[in-house]
Amino acid sequence: MLQIYDVAIIPLIIGVVELFKRAGLSKKYSPFIAVILGLLFGIFYVSGSIKEGIIIGLMLGLSASGLYSGTKNMTKGDK
Repeated sequence: MLQIYDVAIIPLIIGVVELFKRAGLSKKYSPFIAVILGLLFGIFYVSGSIKEGIIIGLMLGLSASGLYSGTKNMTKGDK
């Protein structure tokens, strides 16, 4: 199952998504890429079984995309 130190994967996913965006990927695809990366990490790195890996991967990817958009909204401020 997901260990506490595996949560460090979330900032890693955010960083990789940022690299994709700087390479020319449209911003609208950022959440999709975050979920795909989360699934890959969940299946191949974190978990032993495929079912657990998919659930953990979705959790990591959705957390990364939510953290990114939440941070972006906070830095924009109320205008």
